[in-house]
Amino acid sequence: MNGKIALITVLTDNVPTLVQFYQNVLGFEVKTQHGGYVEFHNEGVRFAICSRAIMFEATSHQSYNESKGGQLFSLAFPCNTVEEVDENYDKIIERGAIPIKSPSYMPWNQRTGFFADPEGNVHEVFADLPKQ
Repeated sequence: MNGKIALITVLTDNVPTLVQFYQNVLGFEVKTQHGGYVEFHNEGVRFAICSRAIMFEATSHQSYNESKGGQLFSLAFPCNTVEEVDENYDKIIERGAIPIKSPSYMPWNQRTGFFADPEGNVHEVFADLPKQ
């Protein structure tokens, strides 16, 4: 194995709600849709949402048959400037994301704002600060 990620799949019991969030709030465009599986256009790593029922059917693994919620994964969305972080954060919140922490300067040399999707997964918008 070469240690490279080709696809990130978000598992959910409510595909339509998450698809609507990632489309309408974050601006992703649907690339492929097959019932409970939706893949978005995304540069680099493929990004998809899939129902737990489909994964249970495919694998028969009981963990896919159990509902889960809350912080199961986190995505980070890069911005070019600190101003973009603030602007994008405000837009995301206005469109329906759950505010977690307004943009602020982080000790790891970034300006970062945190928000959540409808299932409680916390994500971030960020910009690297110029090196001093």
